[in-house]
Amino acid sequence: MINTKRPEVRIQTSFLNSIEKKILIWMAERVPQKINSDHLTIIGFIGALISTAGYILSNWGNHFLWLASFGLVVNWFGDSLDGTLARVRNAQRSVYGFFIDHNVDALTILVICIGAGLSPFIKFSTALMVLAAYLIISIYTYINAYLIGEFKITYNKLGPTEFRLVVILINTIFIYFPIEKQIVTLDEVTFSIFDVAGIGVSLILIIIYLISFFKDRDMFAKIDPPKY
Repeated sequence: MINTKRPEVRIQTSFLNSIEKKILIWMAERVPQKINSDHLTIIGFIGALISTAGYILSNWGNHFLWLASFGLVVNWFGDSLDGTLARVRNAQRSVYGFFIDHNVDALTILVICIGAGLSPFIKFSTALMVLAAYLIISIYTYINAYLIGEFKITYNKLGPTEFRLVVILINTIFIYFPIEKQIVTLDEVTFSIFDVAGIGVSLILIIIYLISFFKDRDMFAKIDPPKY
């Protein structure tokens, strides 16, 4: 039997949350009635595909990174607005929406990481490290959503929007500065700034996961104490 009781509490405390929420509500109120949340979800995923294409095409020129950044903006528009539109119209579909939204999120990060890994700016292994770290924190979030009804969107004031902006900033750096100047060498292994940033983001996500895990482990131990 399907559990129709979805998490009621959305924890979103990122740096940009306040202004982003106002912008999204303003846009949602002006979306034509013939466009629904599913359309916006599709637009968000198309943005991910555009970003992926931009990264792959950057093998033929840094200027294609503008396309990758544009894809991230399109992804933000669709991914952030679909749920807001449903709430503004009081048309939430808690089970269907939860299923679609987070499956598409997983596909989105997958295709973007593959695209970035196929670009000349980041090692494929680094891109997969980012993907693994993202999926770990996602799984942790979904487990907590199921167990205690809290869906945590941001950690330590950082959320998807902030990470998109960081990636766009790095894209811009590579557009205007030759890749040769963005190289770090460690024990004869070369890393680009993209690699350093990707490894850094991965480590931050893993550290956040570990801190949250051990903190919540104590909470769950009290909720569900030993039976002996």
